[in-house]
Amino acid sequence: MPIFPAPDGTGLAYRVSGSGSAPPVVCLPGGPMRAGAYLGDLGGLTARRRTAVLDLRGTGESEEPGDRGTYRCDRQVEDVEALRKHLGLERFDLLGHSAGASLAVRYAARYPDRLRRLALITPSPRAVGFELTVAERRRIVARRAGAPWFATAAAAYEAIAAKTATGADWAALAPLYYGRWDAAARRHQAAEAGQRNGAAARIYNSAGAFEPEVTRAALGAVAAPVLVLAGDLDWIVSPAVAADFAALFPDGRVVVLPGVAHYPWVDDAAAFVAAVDGFLA
Repeated sequence: MPIFPAPDGTGLAYRVSGSGSAPPVVCLPGGPMRAGAYLGDLGGLTARRRTAVLDLRGTGESEEPGDRGTYRCDRQVEDVEALRKHLGLERFDLLGHSAGASLAVRYAARYPDRLRRLALITPSPRAVGFELTVAERRRIVARRAGAPWFATAAAAYEAIAAKTATGADWAALAPLYYGRWDAAARRHQAAEAGQRNGAAARIYNSAGAFEPEVTRAALGAVAAPVLVLAGDLDWIVSPAVAADFAALFPDGRVVVLPGVAHYPWVDDAAAFVAAVDGFLA
């Protein structure tokens, strides 16, 4: 994988996929702090678009920084800007998934004129201070009633809502991140343990990482078209929250995919690629 230096000298890796002469779509992984390998070929998007998937510092093939405080989301914005410069892009398309969308939003707030298009895929709403209520999450979870794993997952969510969750409770929630808890979903989820930097993840969203009011105001200066893609089964960002998110941008639009949860390219690759490729065109 190619390596380039972050402003503090940390070596950062990225993977280019796809073919063609068009500039690549820069992709920021979530997790938080999960190696970009989990994005795979984004459901086949790389057959239509070149992509440059960044391994955030301390993940995948990227080096660990000397200052662990630089794992914080806001402190990685300049890593994205360094990649833009390294790729020689004046304006570019940026895609962020989940917690990676928080980094994409922080970048957009700081460098609005650098973006050609911005795609936020099932984005964490932390960066803009939005949050699903417990009642709303319960309604989404309840839509999975009847699945053989539902009772265990629902009980685990109640422990999380009560702030008494254990590691076992979080593990029991795994099926809720997917529209179908089938073999493909299980394989995708099983890879997470070897891809995620847990210590860095705890710093990524830590105190000071976000300034929601400031960010919401700054997003009003993002002239680029923005896509917020949500799944109707996603308990992280509901369609309603996704719509509020999109409304922060002058040219924001929301697409909700049915039967899809937090990993839309795993749940419905064809619908995901059609929505994202159509937006980027």
